[in-house]
Amino acid sequence: MQELTHFINGAHVKGTSGRFADVYNPALGEVQAKVPLASKEELDAAVAAAAAVQPAWAATNPQKRARVLMKFVQLLNRDMDKLAEALSREHGKTLPDAAGDVQRGLEVVEFCIGAPHLLKGEFTDSAGTGIDMYSMRQPLGVVAGITPFNFPAMIPLWKMAPALACGNAFILKPSERDPSVPLMLAELLQEAGLPDGLLQVVNGDKESVDAILDNDTIEAIGFVGSTPIAAYIYERGCANGKRVQCFGGAKNHMIIMPDADMDQAADALVGAGYGAAGERCMAISVAVPVGNDTADRLIEKLVPRIEALKVGPYTAGNDVDYGPVVTAAAKANIERLVQSGLDQGATLAVDGRDYNLQGYENGYFVGPHLFDNVTKDMDIYTTEIFGPVLSTVRAETYEEALGLAMDHEYGNGTAIFTRDGDTARDFAKRINIGMVGINVPIPVPLAYHTFGGWKKSVFGDLNQHGPDAFRFYTRTKTVTSRWPSGTKEGGEFSIPVMD
Repeated sequence: MQELTHFINGAHVKGTSGRFADVYNPALGEVQAKVPLASKEELDAAVAAAAAVQPAWAATNPQKRARVLMKFVQLLNRDMDKLAEALSREHGKTLPDAAGDVQRGLEVVEFCIGAPHLLKGEFTDSAGTGIDMYSMRQPLGVVAGITPFNFPAMIPLWKMAPALACGNAFILKPSERDPSVPLMLAELLQEAGLPDGLLQVVNGDKESVDAILDNDTIEAIGFVGSTPIAAYIYERGCANGKRVQCFGGAKNHMIIMPDADMDQAADALVGAGYGAAGERCMAISVAVPVGNDTADRLIEKLVPRIEALKVGPYTAGNDVDYGPVVTAAAKANIERLVQSGLDQGATLAVDGRDYNLQGYENGYFVGPHLFDNVTKDMDIYTTEIFGPVLSTVRAETYEEALGLAMDHEYGNGTAIFTRDGDTARDFAKRINIGMVGINVPIPVPLAYHTFGGWKKSVFGDLNQHGPDAFRFYTRTKTVTSRWPSGTKEGGEFSIPVMD
């Protein structure tokens, strides 16, 4: 069996804690590797080594740092198929979806090549008599990212690329469920010319997370995962004086107005609800048709599309719509929530409970489910299911539909499908959710905008990627400069004011 490693100081390093986690092939339900779980001592040693080399990287011209990322982009494109296959093998995504995972991370790396421009400060000439003022954006030092299983390429790239472009050293603690791709990314950055020690990949579990939170050298932490863990990391990290941004759970609503193109809406819901087996924080998990006629027409369109979905392993070809969920525990939790929906009175319009794939009976496959007549007090509505389950909540009016999305505790993403510009504009303006789609089901912003939700979907005040990433991974220093001319007249003892 393959034994994975950490990546420390430019090389693969075996773990020394004696603790390991199993890495599964979720399509087969079989262990395919084991990954070391770092101790606090291992984590602290990796941080100390990163801190030793970070000052020289910070002093490197930002254009030279950007050139490393330019080469990194070339290598990511070169190894795209290799990365996608490794990602699919450990996560279960289809190959096209896995390649998309890498691609959306690559696009952030491309944006970060513009670091020389993004790191420019401000300058005021003659702010006072003989006085100039200017600001500098400087790196924090050593920063860390704790990333999730569902995007093992994209989220690490979203974190590490801007952090390194800004002149920081970066400690990555990826998910122990699918750790191979983060290790491959570290190899490619090394090949691109990143100096040893600036990217340390430390595999681990809660012990490693707590070591990151408590390490005095680490200045900032980025996290993506569930809301309870996001809250824990945010509170403990902030209590230790760190800058922290945490992105948590979601329950994304898509409102379908009576005037919407129903075929377009149904296609969008199927892709957004069932892609990646629903294991996306931006997945649409709640459809809100306005009016019973709209709901009936929508369900009529959805049922045959959902029943025709092809579920299988990534090795079955690119026409597979989605693969298994990541673990047996995830599958059991989805099945429990589906049963709760039935017990609480929802109508199961598409029943995927008896899904079975010949030859893959031990895999973590879950058939597609569609619920109708869901109410907002049901567990399948209040809880993030993170599986191939779409719930339909019928609303009588637009205002009721808007209220459902606004009243939910999560505020990651939302969408509306309509042909009416006034309705769309009103929705975008009023909704209290961070990312909004108008006839776009998964409104993930491109790399040069920022990604982030509202309410209990986020903890912290700056978003991921885009300009916010450069704000998060730097601190501002403001300099007031005076070069006196003429005769010096002695010190001034009152606070300076403008003439």
